[in-house]
Amino acid sequence: MRNYNVEEEKSRKQKATRNTNKTSKRIMDIMQDISEFFVVFVKILLELLHSLFEKFMTKKLKDISGEIILITGAGHGIGRELALHYTAWGSVVVCVDINEKNNEETLKKAQRLMQNSVYAYTCDVANRDAVLKLAAKVEAEVGRISVLVNNVGIMPTHPLEQHTAEEIRRVFDINVLSHFWTLEAFLPQMKQQGRGHIICISSIAGVVGLTNLVPYCATKYAVRGMMEALHEEIREGPYKDFIKLTVVYPYMTNTGLCKRPKVKFPSMLGLLDPKEVAKHIVEAHRSNVNETTIPGSLLHVNNWCRLLPLRCGLLLKDYIDSGVESDL
Repeated sequence: MRNYNVEEEKSRKQKATRNTNKTSKRIMDIMQDISEFFVVFVKILLELLHSLFEKFMTKKLKDISGEIILITGAGHGIGRELALHYTAWGSVVVCVDINEKNNEETLKKAQRLMQNSVYAYTCDVANRDAVLKLAAKVEAEVGRISVLVNNVGIMPTHPLEQHTAEEIRRVFDINVLSHFWTLEAFLPQMKQQGRGHIICISSIAGVVGLTNLVPYCATKYAVRGMMEALHEEIREGPYKDFIKLTVVYPYMTNTGLCKRPKVKFPSMLGLLDPKEVAKHIVEAHRSNVNETTIPGSLLHVNNWCRLLPLRCGLLLKDYIDSGVESDL
């Protein structure tokens, strides 16, 4: 009987010790979590102060002269203006477009600024094999790409039910899948050099859903998600300080894609000039901005509206009343 009591007492003490250890460990874990959260909180405050300080400081823009910059959709609109801007900054520019005639016209305009630093290649960037062949040819004839500007895009504008299956597939092939093929082709070249910059031209339709643009909005939101995820992969890898990413969301631009724009306040939110859009894109590139709208205020307005009840954002959208009418 006595032995039994001794064993029982010993078992109780061991159980009490285990419970004490578990409680101590739990307290230590909670203290560690609180400590880590406090460190993150302080870092966030410091980052907010740093960002606020930067607003009042003159931005130091990086030098892009000598960079080998490949631009898709360079045959017209924003792509053409980007080619001209980058050439004027002393960059080596590789113009890529499926339309050979338009691309050659861009080439001639750019060569007037700098004769031997502009090249033109005809390629359907929605075709993976064609893009990989292009990459090998450009590397052999021009050099390794250090800046990739994924600008190409198409924008049919009519209700979802009136889009054909082939049209929807083509929008995704050009507006989304082409990005994957150019990344597959040129990101390794950047890693080999230990530096690079990827710029994707999304759209304000990648920030706000709009009528008559369901497939187009889906592609531009896809570009936004793709770039955010790619940013995380690069940030967690060995190239986080050497390869930069920038996503740009321009408002409706006068390139011909917006066939029937609807604008309630033309003096405030009229169609943008492609030259001005290209200028802002180059500035965003040189500033290493992660993402920006054009005009820049639209990103802040959107972020603020997302914090409000859904109905509030819809009321503001109805007031602005801008978008595109059906092109049918």
